[in-house]
Amino acid sequence: MKTCKEMAQKWNISERTVTTFCKSGKIPGAVKQGRNWQIPDDAQKPVDGRISSGKYIKKDVSKERKALPIGISDYIRAQSEYYYVDKTLLIKEFLDQKPLVSLFTRPRRFGKTLNMDMIRVFFENTSEDTSIYFKDKAIWNCGEDYTKHQGKYPVIFLTFKDVKFDSWEATVDKIRALLQAEYGRHLELQESGKIAGYEKEYFSRIIDGRATEVELTSALENLSKMLTEHYGEAPIIIIDEYDTPIQEGYAKDFYDEIIGFMRNFFSGAFKDNKNISYGFLTGILRIAQESIFSGLNNLTVNSVMDEDYDKFFGFTYSEVHQMMEYYGVSDKEAELKEWYDGYLFGSEEIYNPWSVINYISKGCIPQAYWVNTGKNEVLEDVLKIATDDITERLYALLQGEKVVARIDQNVVYRSLSEDPANIYSLLLVAGYLKAPRKELQADGAYLCEVLIPNREIAVVYKSEILSHLLQIGAITRTTANKIAESLYANDLKKLQQAITEYMDKSISFYDSGAEGFYHGLILGLIALMDNQYRIKSNRESGDGRYDISMIPRDGKHPGIIMELKSETGLSEEELEALSSEALDQINDKRYDAEMRGDGVESILKLGIAFSGKKVKIKTE
Repeated sequence: MKTCKEMAQKWNISERTVTTFCKSGKIPGAVKQGRNWQIPDDAQKPVDGRISSGKYIKKDVSKERKALPIGISDYIRAQSEYYYVDKTLLIKEFLDQKPLVSLFTRPRRFGKTLNMDMIRVFFENTSEDTSIYFKDKAIWNCGEDYTKHQGKYPVIFLTFKDVKFDSWEATVDKIRALLQAEYGRHLELQESGKIAGYEKEYFSRIIDGRATEVELTSALENLSKMLTEHYGEAPIIIIDEYDTPIQEGYAKDFYDEIIGFMRNFFSGAFKDNKNISYGFLTGILRIAQESIFSGLNNLTVNSVMDEDYDKFFGFTYSEVHQMMEYYGVSDKEAELKEWYDGYLFGSEEIYNPWSVINYISKGCIPQAYWVNTGKNEVLEDVLKIATDDITERLYALLQGEKVVARIDQNVVYRSLSEDPANIYSLLLVAGYLKAPRKELQADGAYLCEVLIPNREIAVVYKSEILSHLLQIGAITRTTANKIAESLYANDLKKLQQAITEYMDKSISFYDSGAEGFYHGLILGLIALMDNQYRIKSNRESGDGRYDISMIPRDGKHPGIIMELKSETGLSEEELEALSSEALDQINDKRYDAEMRGDGVESILKLGIAFSGKKVKIKTE
C-alpha cells in the first residue's frame, strides 16, 4: 500500500488531487486509516467516473493474437485486452426469468467472479458510459428490452474469494475491510441531501473501520437503503464466492461464528428487503442446513444439476473449438478434451475454463492445472471419514467405473460426519465428479450414476487416494514402486519383502488385523500400476467373488488374481497354511474364469495371508 504523496509522485499530479480521488471513490481498494489514505500499489490513475477499475486502452491486435485471461476477473479488462469468451447472454436469460435473488453454485475457477463483474458493469449506474463494453457483444443484439437496463441501477459488489484465514477474528477484520472498500465506492452518499444524519454516521463508522461486529451484519441492508434513497432506484446486490469463509470456518474451527454472522448479514440484504432490485450470489455449496438463507423464499438456486444457465459457467465445445482455431492448435483438440472436458452442467457438456486457457497458453502441455489452484481440501476431508465401502468405491471411480450414489444438493461439510455417503454429493458440486444419469427423487435428492469427468481429475484422485490408502507418512513412494516392480517382474520374494517393509513402518495402524484393512492396503500398493492394468475388487467370477483382479491392458503382461486372508496370532507354519488356503480358493472357485473369458491366457495367482504385520504369499 502507498500514501497519497507517493501516488501523486507516481502519477505526476498533486497530492490534493489524489486525496480527492480517494474521497470520491475513484480509486478501488483505497482505504482510510486514521487521517491518512492507503492506496493499493497497482491502482490505476483515475480518468473519469466513480469506478475506474478495468479502464484500459485497447491494444492493436490486428497483427497479433490476444493473450488468454489467466487469473483476470475484471470484465472490462478481460474483454478489451484478452481473448474473451462472450457470456453476456447470461444477462438476457436472467432478465427473461427475473428471479429476485439468484444463487449460482459451480466449482471453483469456472468463471463465477468474471461473470459477476460482467453483471456489475452492465447494470451499474456510473458517470461513465459503460455501454461501450457491450455494444460488440451478443447481449446488444437482443434489443431494447434488454439494453434499457444497462447502466440503470446502483450496485453493491462484494467478493469473498480471498477471505481465507485461520481465525474468526482475522476473518471479521477482512470482511470489515471489504465493506470499507465497498462503502468507499459510494462516497457520494456522504454528501447526499437525501440521506439522514444517523445514516451518514453509520456510513462514517464503516468507512473509518470503527463498526462493531454487530454493526457489520447490517452493512448490506443499510447501504442498500441509502442507495435507494439517493438514486431513487433500488440497488442490485452481488455477493461472489459467499461460502469461502464458511468453508474456512469449518476447516479452522470457527464454524458456528461464521454461520451466525452470515445468517444475519444475508438476511438483512435479501430477506424482505424492499431496497433491492435483484440479488446475485455465487459459491460452490448451497448452505441450507445451517439456515444461512432462513426464510428466504425468494431465493432461486441454480446448481450443476439444473439446465438453466448451463452454458454460462465454463466453456462449451463450440467455444473451445473456436478458441483452438484462433490460436492455431486445432490438432490438440482430442488431447484437450481427454484432459479437461467431461463436466456436465444441466444437459450441457462443459470444459474446465481455467485448465483450457492454461493448457493453450503454456504450449499445449497437459497438466493438472485446476487441481493445483487449491489444496484439494475437499478430497482430504472426504478421505478422513471414508468407510471401507466408500474407499472401495472411490478406487472403482479411479479405474474409470461408474458408481451409483444419492446426491443431495443441500449437503454441507458438517453432514459428512452424520452420513459419510454424502461425500459423493460434495465431490459432485465441487467438480470432482459428474453425473451423466440422474433421476429426481420425491425428497428432492437425485439418484445418480457418477464418475470422474476427465484425466485431470483422475490425476488428483490417484495422488490423494493413494496417499490415503497407504496411510499418509507411513510409506515412501519408493516402497510403492517396489511393489509395482515386483508384480511386473513376477518376483514374489521382492514382493513379500516390500509388503513386509511397509508393515514394519506402519505397525501402529495394524492393531485390529481386519481383512478389510489389508484389502485396502493392497489396493493402495498396486495403485501405481493402473496404467498397465485394469484393477477390479470384490467382483463375481466363476463360482464366487475374488478379492482383487488385475486385468492387463495389453498382451505384454500376465493377469493377476489375489485372494487375501487374515487371522491374528498365527505362527509361521499357520500363516503359510493360510496362504495355501487362499491360493486353493482361487482354483476351487474358478476366479480366473472372467479373465480367461477376456482372452488372458497367462495368469498369476497369489494367495496372500496376513497376521499382524507378518505376510506370506503363495503362488502357482
